[in-house]
Parts: sequence; C-alpha cells; structure tokens
Amino acid sequence: MSTDPRFYDVVEATWPAAKVTRQGAVTLREGQGGGSRVSSATADCGLSGAELAEAEAAIYAMGQTPLFMIRDGQTDLDAQLAARGYQVKDPVNLWTCPVPNLTDVKIPRVTTFCMWEPLAICREIWEAGGIGTSRQMIMERVAGPKTAILARNDDKPAGTAFAAIHDGVAMVHAVEILPFQRRKGMGAWIMRQAAFWAAENGAEMLAVLCTKENDGANGLYASLGMELAGGYHYRILPEG
Repeated sequence: MSTDPRFYDVVEATWPAAKVTRQGAVTLREGQGGGSRVSSATADCGLSGAELAEAEAAIYAMGQTPLFMIRDGQTDLDAQLAARGYQVKDPVNLWTCPVPNLTDVKIPRVTTFCMWEPLAICREIWEAGGIGTSRQMIMERVAGPKTAILARNDDKPAGTAFAAIHDGVAMVHAVEILPFQRRKGMGAWIMRQAAFWAAENGAEMLAVLCTKENDGANGLYASLGMELAGGYHYRILPEG
C-alpha cells in the first residue's frame, strides 16, 4: 500500500507544528510539547552520517529528542535510523473515504454540534483524555476552515473532536469519548458530523489517523466503510 503524498500535506496543514525549518534535505519541527506529529523531523531521502548528526544536534537544540517520521517507501532512511539505534514508535494508520459516504444517515437531533471556538466542555473532555493545552494550541494555529465537534448522549456530554480542511480533505483529529459514554456509537456520530461539516465547507474527502494498536478506533473507522489508505511510523533515538 502506498500513501498518496497529498495526505501528508493535509496532516501538516491541519495539525501544524509551532515552527518548521529546513536544514538541507531535512525538515525540522518544533512541537512545543504538542506530541510526536508536530515534533518529528522528516527527510526527503536517505541522509549521510554527517547530515543526520547535524539534524540530531538541531533537534537537541530545540529541547527535543531526535524523532523522525518514516513515510511510505523510505526504506533506506528507515534502515539507516535502525542501524543508528533508533527504535520504532507508534505505527499509524490513515483511514479515508469520500465525504458523501458518511452523510447518508441523518444525525439524531441534539446529538452533535459544530462550533469554533471550542466550548469549555470540549476542552475539559480533551484535558481528561490527555489532550492538554499544548495540543489544543495546535488547533489554534490552523489557518484554514476548522471546527470543534461536541457529542451528547442522554442529555450529557459524550465526546469531542477537532476537524480542519486542507486541499479538499477534511481531517479529523483529537477524537475523545468520555469513558462512561463509550460503546454507545458516539464515535460514529462524531465522524458523521465531521462529514456533514466537511460537505458544507467544500471538502470532498474525509480522513483520520490512529495508531495501529488502537483496536477500538480502527474497528470504528472500518465499520463506517472507511478505507485503509496508508500511514507512517516514527523512529526515535532512545535516551542514554
């Protein structure tokens, strides 16, 4: 399976790093505590030993641990980093579908809502799920169309998510369901709401990322008829 490079650009635009710089063939990202996706470096090709050492020095200078995102087809870079002691971290699946595929079912009244800025309850749900201020700041940095989604069930908050659009693709991030509201179909309603919002804002495709080990999320996206369209993994240099 080969990932359409378009989706890597969508990830970059809809979940942006605080700062991005180029150093030769390497793109360096400063995440400011926002997690792997906004803190990982990427390389256009395999690197010389000197180029890799320079990239590592620049990453350390940002106060980060050397971390590279390995995209489809980058087998040489993957092998080079493995030989240097980098370990695999968080293989990620990319799920996609045409927007109309998830607008075929009407969402029950007062089940989901879109808004920007996020309501306080959205922020509380994210915080409870480990999506703290640093990651919420990523959402604030997005320049294009974006929304928070709030889901409710039995007259109580159930979950939240963030979605943003780039190049005709609406990508959903930060899906979080409260523990007592899980296994009640709320994730599916959030994804359907994201699709309706995407359609209203001119997007043609819907996309979402999740780690390969997250069986629940992968099962949800497969059950909605989304297709596994590729992914990536990270290589991290262990401390010490």
